[in-house]
Amino acid sequence: MNLQKNNRRDFLKKAALASASMAAMPAISMGAQNNTVQKGKSIYIEKDTSLHSKLIVPKNNGLRITGTFLDEISHDIPHQNWGEAEWDLDFQYMKAIGIDTVIMIRSGYKKFITYPSQYLLGKGCFMPSVDLLDMYLRLAEKHGMKFYFGLYDSGHYWATGDMTHEIEDNKYVIDEVWKNYGEKYKSFGGWYVSGEISRATKGAIGAFYAMGKQCKDVSGGLPTFIS
Repeated sequence: MNLQKNNRRDFLKKAALASASMAAMPAISMGAQNNTVQKGKSIYIEKDTSLHSKLIVPKNNGLRITGTFLDEISHDIPHQNWGEAEWDLDFQYMKAIGIDTVIMIRSGYKKFITYPSQYLLGKGCFMPSVDLLDMYLRLAEKHGMKFYFGLYDSGHYWATGDMTHEIEDNKYVIDEVWKNYGEKYKSFGGWYVSGEISRATKGAIGAFYAMGKQCKDVSGGLPTFIS
């Protein structure tokens, strides 16, 4: 019993000493931050304010970033997303710093989708609580920005390594989106083929070609890109 009490006292003493040391450290550091000791001599160190960095590219003369992704709003965020007022504020901030193009990184992933697609709902996808696609297009139009639509990702090729399956789903998605949204909004500026591939992905070239060609064909040649 006495041993336990002594151990507890020792622990409390050590804890108190450690706390006191930590509290004293900022004051010691602040007082000595510009001083160092070298071979018994105290040397004062300070920043030379006469020196200035020489940029290779002058300020405000570099390549400006004018576009950004609306990232991963299909996979895990629809059920905990911002409301329209918050998105509107974000669009205002983006516009204020020079963003004139927004790209929805993908319109759906597996069973999570960003708009009430009749085709994808028929395949067992979940009904989204909000039509995010319509909201983004309206906000882009309101703030004078262009919107690019990211295609649907079924998730199958992640498991199989074969991308040809994506052509079938997106064949319906592309037609559906252009008919219900692309023809309606002037802010609909183009398409984004969102598939992510590696050297091991089968059918990537054919899939990208087929989906990209359909995007351009239905929309009269609107820009279509991959990354």
